[in-house]
Amino acid sequence: MTVPEPNHTRETVYVDGAWVPSTGAGTLPVVNPYTEQVIGTVPEGTPEDVDRAARAAARALPGWAATPLAERVKTCSVIAEGLKARAQEIALTASREMGAPWQLAVMVQAGLPVIDFASMEDVAGQVEWERRSGNSVLVRQPVGVVGAITPWNYPLHQIAAKVAPALVAGCPVVVKPSELVPGVAYLLAEIIDAAGLPPGVFNLVPGTGPVVGEAIVEHPAVDMVSFTGSTRAGRRVAELAARAPKRTSLELGGKSASVLLGDLTAEEFGNAVAGSLTGCLINSGQTCSATTRLLVPRARLAETEELLTLFTQFATIGDPMDPATQQGPLVSKVQQERVRAYIRDAIDDGARLVAGGPEQPETTPTGFFVRPTVLVAEAGTRIEQEEVFGPVLTVVPYDGGDDEALVIANGTPYGLSGAVWAGDLDRASAFARRMRTGQVAVNGGVFNPTAPFGGFGQSGYGRELGALGIEEFTALTSLQF
Repeated sequence: MTVPEPNHTRETVYVDGAWVPSTGAGTLPVVNPYTEQVIGTVPEGTPEDVDRAARAAARALPGWAATPLAERVKTCSVIAEGLKARAQEIALTASREMGAPWQLAVMVQAGLPVIDFASMEDVAGQVEWERRSGNSVLVRQPVGVVGAITPWNYPLHQIAAKVAPALVAGCPVVVKPSELVPGVAYLLAEIIDAAGLPPGVFNLVPGTGPVVGEAIVEHPAVDMVSFTGSTRAGRRVAELAARAPKRTSLELGGKSASVLLGDLTAEEFGNAVAGSLTGCLINSGQTCSATTRLLVPRARLAETEELLTLFTQFATIGDPMDPATQQGPLVSKVQQERVRAYIRDAIDDGARLVAGGPEQPETTPTGFFVRPTVLVAEAGTRIEQEEVFGPVLTVVPYDGGDDEALVIANGTPYGLSGAVWAGDLDRASAFARRMRTGQVAVNGGVFNPTAPFGGFGQSGYGRELGALGIEEFTALTSLQF
């Protein structure tokens, strides 16, 4: 592989169609979580930067909203081609700045954003832009200027999943990327700049959540905020937005259950355990929809532990650029310590350690690594209830039948994702329809990047991706005749 080292140091923000200096003098470090070394800096954005960006977006709103839908869709297709052309650079940036293993970085960190933009050509036609209701014609209009606040775990996909549908809906955007992994956002801004969008339609201001994020939420020119991140931060966004009030869409945390029902054969059970572990460990467990709870009949608990002890041995930890690596480091020292504290506290609270643990892996003395960890705990314990956001699988035994398993599966404050496995497909489907969660993989069903994504309860509200993802950025006007 001969991908040039990306530029991790940036000195400007992108506002009103131009690269301009921040109004502040501060910078934020960019750290490689594998080497633990600072590899660059970005401007520490200010409320004044946000003000410039929001005002530029507001000026751009009338013209962009009036741009024909076909042209807005074509713009997204052009951006998709730009992302595809720079896919390896995007993958390497994600690998360096957040520790994503190379294969995952190529397929997911660089691949999904291409789909996010390219899919607009198909899903825009699924939106009912106008419909008649009695003596009215209901017209979907752009909701206005959108503030997009995004996390570090899928740093470009989470931006693309907001920006692409917002642009198609006719909304200019002001983006705050994660200050931990800002490089991919800058690459997107370069691609958008080359695509020739009108000034102000896309703006990028890096910075911290309490400063830049809150300035976006509170700015009077921002009509809607789309936020992805922790439930705690989502509450703060909703609180600030409610003062206006203004629209919000929140995609927050999760504690998703993978439920193994009692009719699985030994082979099916093994496949289900392996699939559940994979769903937990993807992106080193830093996935809001990860299946971090594995619900199994208590009679098959020993079988489950034996399989997981074996399977975790194949979750190779190491250099993200090594093709053999499946588990990279966590994004930061803070995140590493947070996850390790959850593991230690769970053991202190009575959870049984099956594999892994809080210690640094012997093969990687440096890097923000956490061993792939398996714990057995009862329903209702802290480790079974709270989001860890690391490579930690909690096995939860149940004694009764499907009804008890369903109570446990639905028994956390979250409802973002889930999975169910059964020998009988109709039984699995019936169980899935009773799960209070935004998406359910049935017998290993794969992620659909154009299906609506979002949750119940403390996992937030609103939907991203697909036609509903576009509709999220629209408001209805009733023309009465």
